[in-house]
Amino acid sequence: MGEGTAVPGKRSRWGALTQRDFRLLWIGETASGLGNGITTIALPLVAVLALRARPLEVGLLAAAVWLPWLLVGLPAGAWVDRLPKRRVMIVCNLVSAAMYVSVPIAGWLEWLTITHLFVTALACGTSAVFFNTACHAYVPTVLPREDLADGNAKLQVSEAGTRVLGRSVAGFVAEVLGVTVGLLLDTLTFLLSTVCLLGIRTPEERPPRETRAAKHLVGEIAVGLRFLRRDPYLRPIVIYGATLNFLLMGYQAVQVIFLVRTIDVSTGAVGLLVMCASLGGTLGALMATRLCRGLGTGRAMVLTQTLACPFALLLPLTTPRVGLLLFGTGAFLLGVGVAVGNVVVGTFRQSYCPTYLLGRVSSAAMATNQGAIAVGSALGGVLGSVIGIRPTMWVMTVPLAFTWLLLVFSPVAKTRELPTAQARDLCTEGECRIGDRDRCPVRRSVDAGRDPLCRGG
Repeated sequence: MGEGTAVPGKRSRWGALTQRDFRLLWIGETASGLGNGITTIALPLVAVLALRARPLEVGLLAAAVWLPWLLVGLPAGAWVDRLPKRRVMIVCNLVSAAMYVSVPIAGWLEWLTITHLFVTALACGTSAVFFNTACHAYVPTVLPREDLADGNAKLQVSEAGTRVLGRSVAGFVAEVLGVTVGLLLDTLTFLLSTVCLLGIRTPEERPPRETRAAKHLVGEIAVGLRFLRRDPYLRPIVIYGATLNFLLMGYQAVQVIFLVRTIDVSTGAVGLLVMCASLGGTLGALMATRLCRGLGTGRAMVLTQTLACPFALLLPLTTPRVGLLLFGTGAFLLGVGVAVGNVVVGTFRQSYCPTYLLGRVSSAAMATNQGAIAVGSALGGVLGSVIGIRPTMWVMTVPLAFTWLLLVFSPVAKTRELPTAQARDLCTEGECRIGDRDRCPVRRSVDAGRDPLCRGG
């Protein structure tokens, strides 16, 4: 039994945190989340205040962080399925640490340029693609199936909570010590995450021989895409997530400029306002497990998105002084909905997809979602330069308020509990383990594009 395996029959109020290897993974992710929270504010502040970047440049900089999902998101899943996932995460941490520390060094030497920021964003974005894909596929290694929901909820809580702290720290550090210093703190968090990963002892399960073989990469990617495209639950969830991310990042690409130049908010207050979304995310992640137990995963997903999305309309209504409450309230309630959705979707995907496909299916889903972030960020920057900042906020938040309809009219809304699909493990990449492909109920359902859950035989 590995270090991360739960002892049957023994449950604790601490849940997944009672398991040593998950604690190390959680601490490392918490440290990394703190750094990401700092970067969210520090990088655009460097562009806006140190380099006097224009709205288009700020939007493109935000897009550059997510662009690698479009470029390498799909092959990343196939590569991660072939490689030791913990080793992938460690290498990604070290690359990100090196790139982020280069920004303050260049600033002190007066060599910093907007090109340097773009290169940093692209390199760290590429590392994030591999790290996040590997991490999502690695969680089931250190946790049993019954603890996945609790583990994902705790990871989501720590991510949202550290973003709260990180964003406020970034604003404070920028005001007191300078806008580039916050990225030094980011570097330290990646190093701490690396130390934690090195301490994990649970051995990784080796992939089946057929997936370890030197196959054509395009064919392996196609398997994950086909699995995603034909599934009646994963498909609408991915469409919803991509649409939501596109619109969220469309306004977030210009929100710093909106607050600093349109509303005339100080740099310290910017961090406090933007972190309202993370405060909401913390609450949403804390609520997620209880909501799923009380309502069911399907109903909890649909209900929270239906209630949260309309509050996006408060953001472009923001005005100085008391009117800042509109921004804080809208960001907070959107954060609640996004966090609950992340916990539900992450746990569903980990328990629903067979282990040998999890990296590819996860990367296909995340490449779609994160690619939408890159496009939305770029569009936000373009619109900010063409039609103005506040009109851009309206263009992005009005459709965002109605995205919940994509879930309401999908199979997700018709089921109380999203399924777990252990029966999928009967088939692997077109090879039927039953021995008769034509008679296999799982394979026939997949080929027909129906729900592939096997009820017998």
